[in-house]
Amino acid sequence: MAAGQGFWGDWLEAPRRQVEGGEIDYLMLDYLAEVTMSILQKQKERDPKMGYARDFVGAIESILPAIAKRGVRVVANAGGVNPPACADAIRAVSERAGLKQHVRVGVVTGDDLLPRLDELLAGGHELRNMDTAAPLSMVRDRVLSANAYIGSVPIMEALRRGANVVITGRSTDTALTMAPIRYEFGWGAEEWDKLAAGIIAGHIIECGAQCSGGNCLYDWRNIPDLANVGYPIVEARRDGTFDITKHQGTGGRISVQSVTEQLVYEMGDPHAYITPDVIADFTTIELAPAGPDRVRVYGIKGRPPTDKLKVSIAYRAGFKAVGTLVYAWPDALDKARKADEVLRARLANLGLKFDQLLTEFVGVSAAHGPLTGVVQGAPEVQLRVGVRSADRATVERFTRELAPLVLNGPPTVTGFAGGRPKVEEIVAYWPALIDKRVVETKVEVA
Repeated sequence: MAAGQGFWGDWLEAPRRQVEGGEIDYLMLDYLAEVTMSILQKQKERDPKMGYARDFVGAIESILPAIAKRGVRVVANAGGVNPPACADAIRAVSERAGLKQHVRVGVVTGDDLLPRLDELLAGGHELRNMDTAAPLSMVRDRVLSANAYIGSVPIMEALRRGANVVITGRSTDTALTMAPIRYEFGWGAEEWDKLAAGIIAGHIIECGAQCSGGNCLYDWRNIPDLANVGYPIVEARRDGTFDITKHQGTGGRISVQSVTEQLVYEMGDPHAYITPDVIADFTTIELAPAGPDRVRVYGIKGRPPTDKLKVSIAYRAGFKAVGTLVYAWPDALDKARKADEVLRARLANLGLKFDQLLTEFVGVSAAHGPLTGVVQGAPEVQLRVGVRSADRATVERFTRELAPLVLNGPPTVTGFAGGRPKVEEIVAYWPALIDKRVVETKVEVA
Protein backbone atom coordinates (compact mmCIF):
# COMPACT_ATOMS: atom_id res chain seq x y z
CA MET A 1 0.00 0.00 0.00
CA ALA A 2 1.66 3.19 -1.22
CA ALA A 3 0.76 6.78 -0.31
CA GLY A 4 0.68 9.25 -3.20
CA GLN A 5 -0.96 12.40 -1.84
CA GLY A 6 -1.17 13.87 1.66
CA PHE A 7 -3.49 16.80 0.91
CA TRP A 8 -5.08 18.62 -2.02
CA GLY A 9 -2.09 20.52 -3.34
CA ASP A 10 0.55 17.88 -2.68
CA TRP A 11 3.29 17.01 -5.19
CA LEU A 12 1.65 16.16 -8.51
CA GLU A 13 4.51 13.82 -9.45
CA ALA A 14 4.08 11.57 -6.43
CA PRO A 15 1.32 9.21 -7.69
CA ARG A 16 3.15 8.43 -10.93
CA ARG A 17 6.46 7.98 -9.13
CA GLN A 18 4.87 5.55 -6.69
CA VAL A 19 3.44 3.27 -9.39
CA GLU A 20 6.52 3.47 -11.62
CA GLY A 21 9.13 3.17 -8.85
CA GLY A 22 8.43 -0.46 -8.00
CA GLU A 23 5.77 -3.06 -7.37
CA ILE A 24 2.76 -1.91 -5.35
CA ASP A 25 -0.73 -3.37 -4.98
CA TYR A 26 -2.65 -0.27 -3.88
CA LEU A 27 -2.20 3.48 -4.15
CA MET A 28 -3.80 5.64 -1.47
CA LEU A 29 -4.50 9.30 -2.29
CA ASP A 30 -5.66 11.55 0.56
CA TYR A 31 -6.99 14.94 -0.53
CA LEU A 32 -9.34 16.23 2.16
CA ALA A 33 -8.91 18.53 5.13
CA GLU A 34 -11.70 20.15 7.13
CA VAL A 35 -11.52 23.46 5.27
CA THR A 36 -11.35 21.67 1.92
CA MET A 37 -14.94 20.46 2.25
CA SER A 38 -16.30 24.00 2.46
CA ILE A 39 -14.18 25.11 -0.51
CA LEU A 40 -15.52 22.22 -2.56
CA GLN A 41 -19.10 22.94 -1.49
CA LYS A 42 -18.78 26.54 -2.69
CA GLN A 43 -17.43 25.26 -6.01
CA LYS A 44 -20.37 22.91 -6.32
CA GLU A 45 -22.79 25.78 -5.64
CA ARG A 46 -21.31 27.60 -8.64
CA ASP A 47 -21.20 24.50 -10.84
CA PRO A 48 -23.10 21.27 -10.02
CA LYS A 49 -20.44 19.27 -11.88
CA MET A 50 -17.71 20.44 -9.50
CA GLY A 51 -17.09 19.82 -5.82
CA TYR A 52 -14.26 17.27 -6.03
CA ALA A 53 -10.44 17.42 -6.01
CA ARG A 54 -9.67 18.02 -9.67
CA ASP A 55 -5.98 17.16 -9.26
CA PHE A 56 -7.15 13.56 -8.86
CA VAL A 57 -8.16 13.37 -12.51
CA GLY A 58 -4.63 14.21 -13.64
CA ALA A 59 -3.20 11.74 -11.14
CA ILE A 60 -5.35 8.92 -12.51
CA GLU A 61 -4.51 9.88 -16.08
CA SER A 62 -0.81 9.58 -15.29
CA ILE A 63 -1.17 6.07 -13.83
CA LEU A 64 -3.84 4.55 -16.07
CA PRO A 65 -1.37 2.07 -17.64
CA ALA A 66 -0.47 0.74 -14.19
CA ILE A 67 -4.15 0.32 -13.32
CA ALA A 68 -4.95 -1.37 -16.62
CA LYS A 69 -1.87 -3.56 -17.11
CA ARG A 70 -0.40 -4.16 -13.66
CA GLY A 71 -3.56 -4.32 -11.60
CA VAL A 72 -2.76 -1.45 -9.25
CA ARG A 73 -5.90 -0.41 -7.36
CA VAL A 74 -6.52 3.14 -6.18
CA VAL A 75 -8.42 4.36 -3.11
CA ALA A 76 -9.01 8.11 -2.72
CA ASN A 77 -11.27 10.53 -0.91
CA ALA A 78 -11.05 12.90 -3.87
CA GLY A 79 -14.84 12.84 -4.26
CA GLY A 80 -15.17 15.66 -1.75
CA VAL A 81 -18.82 16.77 -1.75
CA ASN A 82 -19.53 15.31 -5.20
CA PRO A 83 -18.16 11.76 -5.59
CA PRO A 84 -20.46 10.90 -8.55
CA ALA A 85 -19.13 13.85 -10.58
CA CYS A 86 -15.57 12.83 -9.72
CA ALA A 87 -16.32 9.30 -10.93
CA ASP A 88 -17.74 10.66 -14.18
CA ALA A 89 -14.51 12.60 -14.74
CA ILE A 90 -12.42 9.45 -14.17
CA ARG A 91 -14.54 7.44 -16.60
CA ALA A 92 -14.17 10.20 -19.20
CA VAL A 93 -10.38 10.35 -18.91
CA SER A 94 -10.09 6.56 -19.11
CA GLU A 95 -12.30 6.53 -22.21
CA ARG A 96 -10.13 9.17 -23.90
CA ALA A 97 -7.10 7.01 -23.15
CA GLY A 98 -8.79 3.97 -24.71
CA LEU A 99 -8.71 2.13 -21.37
CA LYS A 100 -12.32 2.46 -20.25
CA GLN A 101 -12.84 -1.30 -20.23
CA HIS A 102 -9.99 -1.68 -17.73
CA VAL A 103 -11.22 0.91 -15.21
CA ARG A 104 -13.99 -0.09 -12.84
CA VAL A 105 -14.95 2.85 -10.61
CA GLY A 106 -16.52 2.39 -7.19
CA VAL A 107 -18.30 5.34 -5.59
CA VAL A 108 -19.01 5.61 -1.87
CA THR A 109 -21.64 8.17 -0.82
CA GLY A 110 -23.72 8.85 2.27
CA ASP A 111 -21.27 10.97 4.24
CA ASP A 112 -22.85 14.24 3.02
CA LEU A 113 -25.43 15.24 5.63
CA LEU A 114 -26.17 18.70 4.27
CA PRO A 115 -29.38 17.68 2.43
CA ARG A 116 -30.59 15.94 5.61
CA LEU A 117 -29.57 18.56 8.13
CA ASP A 118 -33.00 19.95 8.97
CA GLU A 119 -34.44 16.44 9.20
CA LEU A 120 -31.67 15.41 11.60
CA LEU A 121 -32.08 18.51 13.78
CA ALA A 122 -35.84 18.00 13.91
CA GLY A 123 -35.20 14.39 14.95
CA GLY A 124 -33.32 15.47 18.05
CA HIS A 125 -29.74 15.29 16.73
CA GLU A 126 -28.47 18.63 18.03
CA LEU A 127 -24.97 18.28 16.54
CA ARG A 128 -23.52 20.22 19.44
CA ASN A 129 -20.10 21.77 18.96
CA MET A 130 -17.53 19.44 20.53
CA ASP A 131 -15.54 22.41 21.88
CA THR A 132 -18.31 24.75 23.10
CA ALA A 133 -21.35 22.42 23.47
CA ALA A 134 -23.44 24.96 21.53
CA PRO A 135 -26.22 23.44 19.38
CA LEU A 136 -25.88 23.69 15.61
CA SER A 137 -29.20 25.53 15.45
CA MET A 138 -27.26 28.67 16.44
CA VAL A 139 -25.58 28.78 13.02
CA ARG A 140 -27.87 26.58 10.93
CA ASP A 141 -28.71 29.34 8.44
CA ARG A 142 -25.00 29.81 7.68
CA VAL A 143 -23.95 26.17 7.25
CA LEU A 144 -21.98 25.45 4.06
CA SER A 145 -21.19 21.76 4.41
CA ALA A 146 -21.77 18.89 6.82
CA ASN A 147 -20.02 15.56 6.35
CA ALA A 148 -19.74 12.51 8.56
CA TYR A 149 -16.41 10.69 8.73
CA ILE A 150 -17.06 7.20 7.41
CA GLY A 151 -14.88 4.16 7.98
CA SER A 152 -13.49 1.20 6.09
CA VAL A 153 -16.61 -0.93 5.51
CA PRO A 154 -18.05 0.74 2.38
CA ILE A 155 -14.57 1.00 0.82
CA MET A 156 -14.10 -2.74 1.35
CA GLU A 157 -17.49 -3.36 -0.24
CA ALA A 158 -16.43 -1.44 -3.35
CA LEU A 159 -13.24 -3.50 -3.54
CA ARG A 160 -15.17 -6.72 -3.04
CA ARG A 161 -17.42 -5.79 -5.98
CA GLY A 162 -14.42 -5.41 -8.25
CA ALA A 163 -13.68 -1.68 -8.22
CA ASN A 164 -10.08 -0.82 -9.04
CA VAL A 165 -10.61 2.90 -8.46
CA VAL A 166 -12.59 3.67 -5.28
CA ILE A 167 -13.76 7.24 -4.75
CA THR A 168 -15.18 8.43 -1.43
CA GLY A 169 -16.27 11.69 0.09
CA ARG A 170 -15.34 12.44 3.71
CA SER A 171 -13.93 9.13 4.87
CA THR A 172 -11.39 9.16 7.65
CA ASP A 173 -7.86 9.56 6.32
CA THR A 174 -6.85 6.30 7.97
CA ALA A 175 -9.67 4.27 6.38
CA LEU A 176 -8.15 4.79 2.93
CA THR A 177 -5.22 2.61 3.98
CA MET A 178 -6.91 0.33 6.46
CA ALA A 179 -9.75 -0.75 4.14
CA PRO A 180 -7.54 -2.43 1.47
CA ILE A 181 -5.40 -4.14 4.13
CA ARG A 182 -8.49 -5.36 5.97
CA TYR A 183 -10.06 -6.50 2.71
CA GLU A 184 -6.98 -8.43 1.58
CA PHE A 185 -6.51 -10.24 4.89
CA GLY A 186 -10.18 -10.70 5.69
CA TRP A 187 -9.93 -9.22 9.18
CA GLY A 188 -13.18 -9.54 11.10
CA ALA A 189 -15.19 -6.72 12.60
CA GLU A 190 -14.02 -7.58 16.14
CA GLU A 191 -10.33 -8.28 15.55
CA TRP A 192 -9.56 -5.09 17.40
CA ASP A 193 -5.77 -5.35 17.53
CA LYS A 194 -5.46 -6.01 13.80
CA LEU A 195 -7.94 -3.27 12.93
CA ALA A 196 -6.01 -0.87 15.16
CA ALA A 197 -2.82 -1.83 13.32
CA GLY A 198 -4.49 -0.96 10.03
CA ILE A 199 -5.50 2.41 11.46
CA ILE A 200 -1.95 3.12 12.66
CA ALA A 201 -0.58 2.19 9.24
CA GLY A 202 -3.01 4.67 7.71
CA HIS A 203 -2.10 7.37 10.20
CA ILE A 204 1.60 6.99 9.45
CA ILE A 205 1.25 7.41 5.67
CA GLU A 206 -1.81 9.70 5.45
CA CYS A 207 0.34 12.82 5.12
CA GLY A 208 2.52 11.46 2.35
CA ALA A 209 6.20 12.34 2.62
CA GLN A 210 5.75 13.81 6.08
CA CYS A 211 6.88 10.43 7.44
CA SER A 212 9.66 9.89 4.90
CA GLY A 213 11.72 13.03 5.42
CA GLY A 214 9.43 15.91 4.49
CA ASN A 215 8.57 18.40 7.24
CA CYS A 216 10.80 16.34 9.53
CA LEU A 217 12.53 18.13 12.39
CA TYR A 218 15.00 15.43 13.42
CA ASP A 219 18.36 15.92 11.68
CA TRP A 220 16.60 17.87 8.93
CA ARG A 221 19.83 19.32 7.50
CA ASN A 222 21.10 15.85 6.63
CA ILE A 223 18.00 14.28 5.09
CA PRO A 224 19.23 13.20 1.65
CA ASP A 225 17.89 14.38 -1.70
CA LEU A 226 14.56 15.93 -0.68
CA ALA A 227 14.13 17.05 -4.29
CA ASN A 228 13.65 13.37 -5.09
CA VAL A 229 11.82 12.43 -1.88
CA GLY A 230 10.27 8.99 -1.80
CA TYR A 231 6.71 8.71 -0.52
CA PRO A 232 5.98 6.00 2.06
CA ILE A 233 4.84 2.44 1.46
CA VAL A 234 3.20 0.04 3.92
CA GLU A 235 4.16 -3.63 3.63
CA ALA A 236 1.44 -5.26 5.73
CA ARG A 237 1.18 -8.77 7.14
CA ARG A 238 -1.84 -10.81 8.11
CA ASP A 239 -0.92 -10.79 11.81
CA GLY A 240 -1.21 -6.99 12.00
CA THR A 241 2.49 -6.17 11.96
CA PHE A 242 3.83 -4.08 9.10
CA ASP A 243 6.86 -2.25 7.75
CA ILE A 244 7.09 1.36 6.60
CA THR A 245 9.50 1.80 3.69
CA LYS A 246 9.89 3.58 0.33
CA HIS A 247 11.12 2.78 -3.15
CA GLN A 248 14.86 2.23 -3.57
CA GLY A 249 16.74 5.08 -5.20
CA THR A 250 14.44 7.79 -3.87
CA GLY A 251 15.39 10.59 -1.52
CA GLY A 252 14.22 11.32 1.99
CA ARG A 253 14.52 9.00 4.94
CA ILE A 254 12.41 6.38 6.69
CA SER A 255 13.57 6.04 10.29
CA VAL A 256 12.18 5.46 13.74
CA GLN A 257 12.49 9.20 14.31
CA SER A 258 10.63 10.23 11.14
CA VAL A 259 7.83 7.72 11.80
CA THR A 260 7.58 8.85 15.42
CA GLU A 261 7.16 12.48 14.38
CA GLN A 262 4.27 11.51 12.13
CA LEU A 263 2.66 9.36 14.83
CA VAL A 264 2.28 12.30 17.20
CA TYR A 265 0.71 14.43 14.44
CA GLU A 266 -2.96 15.10 15.33
CA MET A 267 -2.82 12.32 17.86
CA GLY A 268 -4.98 13.67 20.68
CA ASP A 269 -5.38 11.21 23.55
CA PRO A 270 -2.61 8.62 22.99
CA HIS A 271 -4.69 5.96 24.72
CA ALA A 272 -7.75 6.50 22.52
CA TYR A 273 -7.35 7.34 18.84
CA ILE A 274 -11.03 7.07 17.90
CA THR A 275 -12.14 5.98 14.43
CA PRO A 276 -15.43 4.54 13.12
CA ASP A 277 -13.92 1.03 13.05
CA VAL A 278 -11.82 0.78 16.19
CA ILE A 279 -10.11 2.73 18.96
CA ALA A 280 -6.34 2.43 18.67
CA ASP A 281 -3.99 2.74 21.64
CA PHE A 282 -0.90 4.67 20.56
CA THR A 283 0.90 3.83 23.81
CA THR A 284 1.20 0.18 22.66
CA ILE A 285 2.99 0.95 19.39
CA GLU A 286 6.46 -0.55 19.06
CA LEU A 287 8.92 0.69 16.43
CA ALA A 288 12.20 -0.91 15.41
CA PRO A 289 14.69 -0.42 12.57
CA ALA A 290 14.34 -3.24 10.04
CA GLY A 291 16.95 -2.28 7.45
CA PRO A 292 17.84 0.79 5.38
CA ASP A 293 14.81 3.08 5.12
CA ARG A 294 12.63 0.48 6.79
CA VAL A 295 10.83 0.58 10.14
CA ARG A 296 8.89 -2.31 11.64
CA VAL A 297 5.68 -1.48 13.53
CA TYR A 298 4.15 -4.03 15.91
CA GLY A 299 2.50 -4.62 19.29
CA ILE A 300 -0.54 -2.44 18.57
CA LYS A 301 -3.66 -2.89 20.69
CA GLY A 302 -7.20 -1.81 19.92
CA ARG A 303 -10.67 -1.91 21.42
CA PRO A 304 -14.27 -1.46 20.23
CA PRO A 305 -15.27 1.89 18.72
CA THR A 306 -17.91 4.25 20.06
CA ASP A 307 -21.49 4.47 18.77
CA LYS A 308 -20.85 7.90 17.25
CA LEU A 309 -19.35 9.33 14.09
CA LYS A 310 -17.58 12.66 13.94
CA VAL A 311 -19.18 15.27 11.70
CA SER A 312 -17.19 18.05 10.05
CA ILE A 313 -19.38 21.13 9.58
CA ALA A 314 -18.35 24.40 7.96
CA TYR A 315 -20.33 27.62 8.22
CA ARG A 316 -20.07 31.23 7.12
CA ALA A 317 -18.65 33.42 9.90
CA GLY A 318 -18.25 36.92 8.46
CA PHE A 319 -15.46 38.50 6.45
CA LYS A 320 -11.75 39.15 6.73
CA ALA A 321 -8.91 40.93 4.99
CA VAL A 322 -5.15 40.76 5.51
CA GLY A 323 -2.63 43.29 4.20
CA THR A 324 1.15 43.59 4.43
CA LEU A 325 3.89 46.18 4.12
CA VAL A 326 7.63 45.43 4.32
CA TYR A 327 9.92 47.95 6.05
CA ALA A 328 13.68 47.94 5.46
CA TRP A 329 16.68 48.73 7.66
CA PRO A 330 17.54 50.88 9.54
CA ASP A 331 15.05 50.74 12.43
CA ALA A 332 12.73 48.42 10.50
CA LEU A 333 10.79 47.28 13.56
CA ASP A 334 10.25 50.82 14.83
CA LYS A 335 8.94 51.87 11.43
CA ALA A 336 6.56 48.93 11.26
CA ARG A 337 5.27 49.71 14.76
CA LYS A 338 4.76 53.35 13.84
CA ALA A 339 2.86 52.37 10.70
CA ASP A 340 0.58 50.15 12.79
CA GLU A 341 -0.03 53.04 15.20
CA VAL A 342 -0.93 55.37 12.33
CA LEU A 343 -3.20 52.80 10.68
CA ARG A 344 -5.11 52.12 13.89
CA ALA A 345 -5.59 55.84 14.52
CA ARG A 346 -7.02 56.34 11.02
CA LEU A 347 -9.38 53.38 11.39
CA ALA A 348 -10.58 54.80 14.72
CA ASN A 349 -11.10 58.23 13.15
CA LEU A 350 -13.35 56.58 10.55
CA GLY A 351 -15.41 55.01 13.33
CA LEU A 352 -14.65 51.49 12.13
CA LYS A 353 -15.12 48.72 14.68
CA PHE A 354 -13.95 45.18 14.02
CA ASP A 355 -14.64 41.89 15.72
CA GLN A 356 -10.87 41.43 15.64
CA LEU A 357 -7.91 43.53 14.56
CA LEU A 358 -4.62 41.65 14.67
CA THR A 359 -1.11 42.98 14.03
CA GLU A 360 1.93 40.77 13.48
CA PHE A 361 5.53 41.75 12.84
CA VAL A 362 6.78 39.00 10.56
CA GLY A 363 10.50 38.42 10.98
CA VAL A 364 10.30 39.43 14.63
CA SER A 365 7.39 37.88 16.48
CA ALA A 366 4.77 36.45 14.12
CA ALA A 367 5.62 32.76 14.50
CA HIS A 368 6.05 32.62 18.29
CA GLY A 369 4.52 35.89 19.52
CA PRO A 370 5.80 37.25 22.84
CA LEU A 371 7.93 34.13 23.41
CA THR A 372 10.34 35.41 20.78
CA GLY A 373 11.32 38.61 22.57
CA VAL A 374 12.18 41.79 20.69
CA VAL A 375 14.61 41.77 17.78
CA GLN A 376 15.48 45.43 17.43
CA GLY A 377 18.17 44.88 14.83
CA ALA A 378 16.02 43.06 12.28
CA PRO A 379 17.14 44.14 8.79
CA GLU A 380 13.59 43.98 7.46
CA VAL A 381 10.16 43.51 9.01
CA GLN A 382 6.84 42.70 7.40
CA LEU A 383 3.90 44.47 8.98
CA ARG A 384 0.89 42.19 8.62
CA VAL A 385 -2.51 43.47 9.70
CA GLY A 386 -5.70 41.43 9.61
CA VAL A 387 -9.27 42.36 10.44
CA ARG A 388 -12.52 40.45 10.67
CA SER A 389 -16.14 41.59 10.93
CA ALA A 390 -19.65 40.35 10.25
CA ASP A 391 -20.08 43.42 8.06
CA ARG A 392 -18.42 43.18 4.64
CA ALA A 393 -18.49 46.97 4.11
CA THR A 394 -16.46 47.53 7.27
CA VAL A 395 -13.78 45.14 6.09
CA GLU A 396 -13.87 46.70 2.62
CA ARG A 397 -13.16 50.13 4.12
CA PHE A 398 -10.09 48.76 5.91
CA THR A 399 -8.63 47.55 2.62
CA ARG A 400 -8.34 51.15 1.40
CA GLU A 401 -6.31 52.39 4.35
CA LEU A 402 -3.16 50.26 4.14
CA ALA A 403 -1.75 51.23 0.74
CA PRO A 404 -1.62 54.99 1.45
CA LEU A 405 1.01 54.30 4.12
CA VAL A 406 3.47 53.61 1.31
CA LEU A 407 3.77 57.37 0.74
CA ASN A 408 2.18 59.01 3.78
CA GLY A 409 3.53 56.76 6.53
CA PRO A 410 6.99 55.84 7.85
CA PRO A 411 9.79 55.53 5.27
CA THR A 412 11.46 52.59 3.48
CA VAL A 413 8.46 50.50 2.43
CA THR A 414 9.78 47.96 -0.05
CA GLY A 415 8.43 45.04 -2.01
CA PHE A 416 4.85 46.35 -2.06
CA ALA A 417 3.26 44.80 -5.15
CA GLY A 418 0.10 43.17 -3.91
CA GLY A 419 -2.25 46.12 -4.16
CA ARG A 420 -5.18 46.46 -1.82
CA PRO A 421 -5.98 43.56 0.49
CA LYS A 422 -8.76 41.30 -0.73
CA VAL A 423 -11.98 40.80 1.24
CA GLU A 424 -12.59 37.11 1.85
CA GLU A 425 -15.46 35.23 3.42
CA ILE A 426 -14.55 33.45 6.66
CA VAL A 427 -15.42 29.78 6.81
CA ALA A 428 -15.46 28.48 10.39
CA TYR A 429 -15.23 24.89 11.60
CA TRP A 430 -17.89 23.19 13.73
CA PRO A 431 -16.98 19.66 14.95
CA ALA A 432 -19.84 17.50 16.18
CA LEU A 433 -20.88 13.91 16.85
CA ILE A 434 -23.82 11.94 15.51
CA ASP A 435 -25.33 8.52 16.12
CA LYS A 436 -23.79 6.00 13.71
CA ARG A 437 -27.19 4.49 13.00
CA VAL A 438 -28.48 7.53 11.13
CA VAL A 439 -25.59 7.63 8.63
CA GLU A 440 -26.20 5.22 5.77
CA THR A 441 -23.53 4.79 3.13
CA LYS A 442 -24.16 3.63 -0.42
CA VAL A 443 -21.75 1.86 -2.76
CA GLU A 444 -22.04 1.87 -6.54
CA VAL A 445 -19.62 0.13 -8.88
CA ALA A 446 -19.84 0.71 -12.61
